[in-house]
Amino acid sequence: MDDVTALAAEHLALARKDPHGRSAYLFLHDGPLRQSVIALTQGSSLEEHNTPPAASIHVLQGSVRLTEGTADQDIPAGCVQRVPPLRHGVLALEDAVFILTAVTGTD
Repeated sequence: MDDVTALAAEHLALARKDPHGRSAYLFLHDGPLRQSVIALTQGSSLEEHNTPPAASIHVLQGSVRLTEGTADQDIPAGCVQRVPPLRHGVLALEDAVFILTAVTGTD
């Protein structure tokens, strides 16, 4: 069992020291299911990338912007948002930590 609160604090501290303002850790890998804690400092981003077959973002701290072409969506702490199956990026509107849940396909 992982302590997500401790992982969030650890990776936000690491992101603050990282020159790119990011830190991530895959804490659950079970067949096609993946869960990662991702920390970004304000203004840092995950550049545009493809979406797995199913994914969601659960913001634990701060807020992020899910960028999908012309349909950006701000996600505050405490909220869970489905990630549409489109190329997208993530921008930290303030120091933020979120859990990315992804289903990569069948095993």
